Amino acid sequence: MISKESKNISRVRRHARVRAKVSGTAACPRLCVYRSNKNIEAQLIDDEKKVTLVSSSSMSLKLENGSNIDAASKVGEDIAKKAKAKKIKKVVFDRSGYIYHGRVKALAEAARSAGLEF
Repeated sequence: MISKESKNISRVRRHARVRAKVSGTAACPRLCVYRSNKNIEAQLIDDEKKVTLVSSSSMSLKLENGSNIDAASKVGEDIAKKAKAKKIKKVVFDRSGYIYHGRVKALAEAARSAGLEF
């Protein structure tokens, strides 16, 4: 059985491999997702200036249960709405080494349906 610690170490290694290739700019920022057991967070990051342009999380939205697919969808819609307000349309998706499934997929699809292109 794989321990939780080694699972996270593997995820961090996958994320490092992806980050070597994926980078965000002011015109096309990186949509980075972080998933914990209780919440989900998303940020739009300009890696050239090393600054977060927009962020959203299940905590900031004060959702009752931040660890389900509905919460991830709401975070995806919220980050897309905030990105539109800053005139950002195109992003690069960074799943942070997580499998594109469940909450990560729900967040990505909600962001796409709300107007972000990636």
